Amino acid sequence: MNVTVDEAQFLSLLLKLMNAKTTLEIGVFTGYSLLATALALPDDGKVVAVDADREAFEVGLPAIIKAGVEHKIEFIQGDGIVVLDNLLNKGKEGIFDFAFVDADKKSYIDYHEPLLKLVKVGGVIAYDNTLWAGSVVLEDDDPIFIKDPFMKELKQHGHEAIKKLNIFLASDPRIESTLLSIGDGVTLCRRKY
Repeated sequence: MNVTVDEAQFLSLLLKLMNAKTTLEIGVFTGYSLLATALALPDDGKVVAVDADREAFEVGLPAIIKAGVEHKIEFIQGDGIVVLDNLLNKGKEGIFDFAFVDADKKSYIDYHEPLLKLVKVGGVIAYDNTLWAGSVVLEDDDPIFIKDPFMKELKQHGHEAIKKLNIFLASDPRIESTLLSIGDGVTLCRRKY
């Protein structure tokens, strides 16, 4: 459930190229992508990390502490949508340079609107797993979803939501987007206005 090594390295370099200082991560799990992000930020940078499961975050916390980047992380335990709405209600609109989403796939599309408000113009939102093991190119009635247990599981837990997200992002005039075949697919969305 962690990002792949090449994806973590890519995100780290992207953040450095962007001179990102304030980031947001929805879905932390054990914190591998969070660690890569914190390491890429300047010493006074900040990543707001949101996950419903603090216990999983604490599994990776010793590595974050060992890397000396704990001071850059503000962990918020809670539901992603609720936390994003709270950030907007606290006047945090347009303050984030970058947001990374790797959480409940069915909620991705619901995160998009508040993230567009929280990320500054010219900032980037990255959605993980947008290839969904290649299933996004398959028709919903493809026989592989019956024959292959792994593909059947993918279909039940995110296939339609990721397909819907990909179609939506490709047609959203407020962003420029590209789907990269890094890891299980990562879609980058640059906010235009």
